[in-house]
Amino acid sequence: MSESSTTTTTTNSVSNTNSNNNNKRANSANTTEKKKKPIKPYHRIKAHANPQSDSNFDYPVSPSCYDWSKHYNKTLSEQPEKRVTIADVGCGYGGLLVGLASTFPDRLALGLEIRDKVVQYVEDRIEKLRKDNEEKNQYQNISVLKTNAMKYLPNLFYKGQLEKIFFLFPDPHFKKANHKRRIISPALLAEYAYVIKVGGLAYFISDVEELYLWMHEHFKGHPLFEEVKLEPTDDPCIPLILNATEEGRKVNRIDGKKWYGVFRRIEAPTSNNTSQ
Repeated sequence: MSESSTTTTTTNSVSNTNSNNNNKRANSANTTEKKKKPIKPYHRIKAHANPQSDSNFDYPVSPSCYDWSKHYNKTLSEQPEKRVTIADVGCGYGGLLVGLASTFPDRLALGLEIRDKVVQYVEDRIEKLRKDNEEKNQYQNISVLKTNAMKYLPNLFYKGQLEKIFFLFPDPHFKKANHKRRIISPALLAEYAYVIKVGGLAYFISDVEELYLWMHEHFKGHPLFEEVKLEPTDDPCIPLILNATEEGRKVNRIDGKKWYGVFRRIEAPTSNNTSQ
Protein backbone atom coordinates (compact mmCIF):
# COMPACT_ATOMS: atom_id res chain seq x y z
CA MET A 1 0.00 0.00 0.00
CA SER A 2 1.31 3.44 -0.90
CA GLU A 3 2.19 6.09 1.66
CA SER A 4 -0.56 8.33 0.27
CA SER A 5 -3.13 5.58 0.67
CA THR A 6 -2.00 4.90 4.23
CA THR A 7 -2.27 8.58 5.10
CA THR A 8 -5.76 8.77 3.60
CA THR A 9 -6.88 5.71 5.52
CA THR A 10 -5.51 7.10 8.76
CA THR A 11 -7.17 10.44 8.13
CA ASN A 12 -10.50 8.79 7.41
CA SER A 13 -10.17 6.72 10.58
CA VAL A 14 -9.54 9.81 12.70
CA SER A 15 -12.35 11.62 10.92
CA ASN A 16 -14.79 8.77 11.59
CA THR A 17 -13.72 8.61 15.21
CA ASN A 18 -14.30 12.33 15.64
CA SER A 19 -17.64 12.03 13.90
CA ASN A 20 -18.70 9.19 16.21
CA ASN A 21 -17.62 11.17 19.27
CA ASN A 22 -19.56 14.20 18.04
CA ASN A 23 -22.63 12.04 17.46
CA LYS A 24 -22.35 10.58 20.96
CA ARG A 25 -22.06 14.04 22.47
CA ALA A 26 -25.03 15.23 20.43
CA ASN A 27 -27.13 12.24 21.47
CA SER A 28 -26.11 12.76 25.06
CA ALA A 29 -27.11 16.43 24.85
CA ASN A 30 -30.45 15.54 23.29
CA THR A 31 -31.08 12.99 26.03
CA THR A 32 -30.26 15.59 28.67
CA GLU A 33 -32.61 18.09 27.06
CA LYS A 34 -35.40 15.52 26.94
CA LYS A 35 -35.11 14.76 30.65
CA LYS A 36 -37.69 16.55 32.71
CA LYS A 37 -35.97 19.24 34.71
CA PRO A 38 -37.05 19.90 38.29
CA ILE A 39 -39.46 22.74 38.78
CA LYS A 40 -38.09 24.23 42.00
CA PRO A 41 -34.86 25.75 40.61
CA TYR A 42 -36.88 27.81 38.14
CA HIS A 43 -38.66 29.50 41.03
CA ARG A 44 -35.43 30.73 42.70
CA ILE A 45 -36.91 29.98 46.10
CA LYS A 46 -35.55 31.65 49.23
CA ALA A 47 -35.17 29.40 52.25
CA HIS A 48 -36.74 31.88 54.68
CA ALA A 49 -38.61 35.16 54.84
CA ASN A 50 -38.96 37.77 57.54
CA PRO A 51 -42.56 37.58 58.82
CA GLN A 52 -42.25 41.02 60.38
CA SER A 53 -41.31 42.80 57.18
CA ASP A 54 -43.69 45.28 55.61
CA SER A 55 -44.36 43.18 52.51
CA ASN A 56 -47.53 43.94 50.61
CA PHE A 57 -50.32 41.42 51.02
CA ASP A 58 -53.87 41.46 49.72
CA TYR A 59 -56.13 40.52 52.59
CA PRO A 60 -59.86 40.97 53.27
CA VAL A 61 -61.26 43.30 55.88
CA SER A 62 -63.14 40.31 57.29
CA PRO A 63 -63.68 36.65 56.32
CA SER A 64 -67.04 37.49 54.79
CA CYS A 65 -65.33 39.74 52.24
CA TYR A 66 -63.10 37.07 50.74
CA ASP A 67 -64.02 35.15 47.59
CA TRP A 68 -63.00 31.54 48.16
CA SER A 69 -64.34 30.35 44.80
CA LYS A 70 -61.01 31.13 43.14
CA HIS A 71 -59.47 28.47 45.38
CA TYR A 72 -62.20 25.82 45.43
CA ASN A 73 -64.40 26.71 42.48
CA LYS A 74 -65.59 23.20 41.66
CA THR A 75 -66.35 22.27 45.27
CA LEU A 76 -68.07 25.52 46.18
CA SER A 77 -70.16 25.52 43.02
CA GLU A 78 -71.74 22.32 44.34
CA GLN A 79 -71.56 23.08 48.08
CA PRO A 80 -71.41 26.88 48.51
CA GLU A 81 -71.79 26.64 52.28
CA LYS A 82 -68.47 24.81 52.80
CA ARG A 83 -65.63 26.62 54.53
CA VAL A 84 -61.96 25.95 55.07
CA THR A 85 -61.57 23.89 58.25
CA ILE A 86 -57.89 22.84 57.99
CA ALA A 87 -54.97 25.26 57.80
CA ASP A 88 -51.29 24.51 57.24
CA VAL A 89 -49.32 27.54 58.44
CA GLY A 90 -46.09 27.88 56.47
CA CYS A 91 -47.06 25.07 54.10
CA GLY A 92 -43.75 25.02 52.24
CA TYR A 93 -43.88 22.94 49.06
CA GLY A 94 -47.32 21.50 49.85
CA GLY A 95 -46.44 17.96 50.94
CA LEU A 96 -48.89 18.00 53.82
CA LEU A 97 -51.65 19.53 51.69
CA VAL A 98 -51.36 16.70 49.17
CA GLY A 99 -51.66 14.16 51.97
CA LEU A 100 -54.61 15.97 53.53
CA ALA A 101 -56.48 15.98 50.21
CA SER A 102 -56.98 12.23 50.25
CA THR A 103 -57.06 11.79 54.04
CA PHE A 104 -59.91 14.29 54.45
CA PRO A 105 -61.67 14.39 51.05
CA ASP A 106 -64.75 16.09 52.54
CA ARG A 107 -62.76 18.93 54.14
CA LEU A 108 -61.30 22.08 52.61
CA ALA A 109 -57.63 22.56 53.48
CA LEU A 110 -55.61 25.72 52.90
CA GLY A 111 -51.86 26.21 52.91
CA LEU A 112 -50.63 29.60 54.12
CA GLU A 113 -47.22 30.65 52.82
CA ILE A 114 -45.35 33.96 52.91
CA ARG A 115 -42.87 33.35 50.05
CA ASP A 116 -44.01 34.29 46.54
CA LYS A 117 -42.14 31.62 44.63
CA VAL A 118 -43.12 28.87 47.02
CA VAL A 119 -46.78 29.82 46.61
CA GLN A 120 -46.32 29.74 42.84
CA TYR A 121 -44.75 26.30 43.05
CA VAL A 122 -47.58 24.90 45.20
CA GLU A 123 -50.20 26.45 42.91
CA ASP A 124 -48.58 24.74 39.92
CA ARG A 125 -48.37 21.47 41.83
CA ILE A 126 -52.04 21.51 42.80
CA GLU A 127 -53.11 22.54 39.30
CA LYS A 128 -51.22 19.59 37.81
CA LEU A 129 -52.66 17.16 40.37
CA ARG A 130 -56.18 18.39 39.61
CA LYS A 131 -55.64 18.03 35.88
CA ASP A 132 -54.11 14.54 36.19
CA ASN A 133 -56.95 13.38 38.44
CA GLU A 134 -59.83 15.24 36.81
CA GLU A 135 -61.88 12.11 36.19
CA LYS A 136 -61.61 11.14 39.86
CA ASN A 137 -62.41 14.70 40.95
CA GLN A 138 -59.48 14.69 43.36
CA TYR A 139 -57.43 17.54 44.88
CA GLN A 140 -60.27 20.02 44.46
CA ASN A 141 -60.31 20.44 48.25
CA ILE A 142 -56.82 21.92 48.72
CA SER A 143 -55.33 25.29 47.83
CA VAL A 144 -52.63 27.75 48.83
CA LEU A 145 -52.66 31.43 49.70
CA LYS A 146 -49.85 33.95 49.95
CA THR A 147 -50.27 35.66 53.30
CA ASN A 148 -48.62 36.39 56.61
CA ALA A 149 -50.27 34.09 59.14
CA MET A 150 -48.72 36.07 62.00
CA LYS A 151 -50.86 39.07 61.03
CA TYR A 152 -53.94 38.16 59.02
CA LEU A 153 -55.56 34.97 60.32
CA PRO A 154 -58.58 36.81 61.82
CA ASN A 155 -59.08 38.48 58.43
CA LEU A 156 -59.39 35.08 56.77
CA PHE A 157 -61.16 32.83 59.28
CA TYR A 158 -64.20 33.26 61.48
CA LYS A 159 -64.07 32.61 65.19
CA GLY A 160 -63.96 28.86 65.79
CA GLN A 161 -63.82 28.03 62.07
CA LEU A 162 -60.81 25.71 62.01
CA GLU A 163 -60.85 22.08 63.11
CA LYS A 164 -57.13 21.52 62.60
CA ILE A 165 -54.09 23.78 62.29
CA PHE A 166 -50.51 22.72 61.55
CA PHE A 167 -47.11 24.27 62.29
CA LEU A 168 -44.62 21.92 60.65
CA PHE A 169 -40.86 22.49 60.77
CA PRO A 170 -41.11 26.27 61.21
CA ASP A 171 -38.08 28.52 60.94
CA PRO A 172 -36.16 28.17 64.25
CA HIS A 173 -34.89 31.76 64.23
CA PHE A 174 -31.97 30.65 66.39
CA LYS A 175 -30.74 34.10 67.41
CA LYS A 176 -32.37 35.31 70.60
CA ALA A 177 -33.03 38.69 69.00
CA ASN A 178 -35.12 36.91 66.35
CA HIS A 179 -37.25 34.83 68.73
CA LYS A 180 -40.00 37.41 68.24
CA ARG A 181 -40.27 36.08 64.67
CA ARG A 182 -41.14 32.56 65.80
CA ILE A 183 -44.57 31.36 64.70
CA ILE A 184 -45.50 30.31 68.25
CA SER A 185 -45.73 32.92 70.99
CA PRO A 186 -48.26 33.83 73.71
CA ALA A 187 -49.76 36.62 71.60
CA LEU A 188 -50.06 34.45 68.50
CA LEU A 189 -51.52 31.54 70.46
CA ALA A 190 -54.38 33.84 71.44
CA GLU A 191 -55.11 34.41 67.75
CA TYR A 192 -54.85 30.70 66.96
CA ALA A 193 -57.24 29.95 69.81
CA TYR A 194 -59.66 32.47 68.32
CA VAL A 195 -59.86 30.76 64.91
CA ILE A 196 -59.82 27.14 66.22
CA LYS A 197 -63.09 25.61 67.36
CA VAL A 198 -63.40 24.17 70.85
CA GLY A 199 -62.21 20.58 70.49
CA GLY A 200 -60.07 21.44 67.47
CA LEU A 201 -56.44 20.33 67.34
CA ALA A 202 -53.14 22.13 66.82
CA TYR A 203 -50.17 20.07 65.58
CA PHE A 204 -46.52 21.09 65.59
CA ILE A 205 -43.24 19.35 64.80
CA SER A 206 -39.56 20.23 64.51
CA ASP A 207 -36.19 18.56 64.03
CA VAL A 208 -34.72 21.21 66.34
CA GLU A 209 -35.28 20.09 69.92
CA GLU A 210 -34.84 23.58 71.37
CA LEU A 211 -37.59 24.93 69.10
CA TYR A 212 -39.85 21.98 69.91
CA LEU A 213 -39.43 22.67 73.63
CA TRP A 214 -40.18 26.35 73.00
CA MET A 215 -43.44 25.54 71.18
CA HIS A 216 -44.44 22.88 73.72
CA GLU A 217 -43.80 25.24 76.64
CA HIS A 218 -45.88 28.03 75.13
CA PHE A 219 -48.81 25.76 74.21
CA LYS A 220 -48.75 24.12 77.63
CA GLY A 221 -48.71 27.49 79.36
CA HIS A 222 -51.71 28.83 77.47
CA PRO A 223 -55.08 28.51 79.27
CA LEU A 224 -57.00 27.69 76.08
CA PHE A 225 -54.99 24.60 75.11
CA GLU A 226 -54.42 21.20 76.67
CA GLU A 227 -51.96 18.54 75.53
CA VAL A 228 -53.17 15.39 73.79
CA LYS A 229 -50.87 12.38 73.66
CA LEU A 230 -51.29 10.78 70.24
CA GLU A 231 -49.34 7.98 68.55
CA PRO A 232 -49.16 7.48 64.76
CA THR A 233 -51.85 4.78 65.03
CA ASP A 234 -54.21 7.09 66.93
CA ASP A 235 -54.61 9.88 64.38
CA PRO A 236 -54.03 9.81 60.59
CA CYS A 237 -52.48 13.27 60.85
CA ILE A 238 -49.51 12.03 62.87
CA PRO A 239 -47.98 9.94 60.03
CA LEU A 240 -48.57 12.92 57.75
CA ILE A 241 -46.74 15.45 59.92
CA LEU A 242 -43.89 12.97 60.36
CA ASN A 243 -43.40 11.94 56.74
CA ALA A 244 -45.55 13.85 54.23
CA THR A 245 -43.60 17.10 54.10
CA GLU A 246 -40.43 17.65 52.12
CA GLU A 247 -38.66 18.75 55.30
CA GLY A 248 -39.78 15.62 57.14
CA ARG A 249 -38.51 13.36 54.37
CA LYS A 250 -35.19 15.21 54.37
CA VAL A 251 -34.81 14.51 58.09
CA ASN A 252 -35.59 10.85 57.40
CA ARG A 253 -32.85 10.65 54.79
CA ILE A 254 -30.20 11.75 57.27
CA ASP A 255 -31.68 9.64 60.10
CA GLY A 256 -32.41 12.77 62.09
CA LYS A 257 -34.73 13.13 65.05
CA LYS A 258 -38.16 14.76 65.09
CA TRP A 259 -40.26 15.93 67.99
CA TYR A 260 -43.99 16.63 67.73
CA GLY A 261 -46.85 17.74 69.91
CA VAL A 262 -50.64 17.95 69.69
CA PHE A 263 -52.82 20.32 71.72
CA ARG A 264 -56.59 20.57 71.90
CA ARG A 265 -58.49 23.85 72.02
CA ILE A 266 -60.54 23.94 75.21
CA GLU A 267 -63.18 26.18 76.70
CA ALA A 268 -62.02 29.26 78.52
CA PRO A 269 -61.55 28.46 82.21
CA THR A 270 -64.24 29.85 84.50
CA SER A 271 -63.35 31.99 87.46
CA ASN A 272 -63.84 30.44 90.89
CA ASN A 273 -63.99 33.83 92.56
CA THR A 274 -67.30 34.65 94.18
CA SER A 275 -68.45 38.07 95.23
CA GLN A 276 -68.25 38.83 98.91
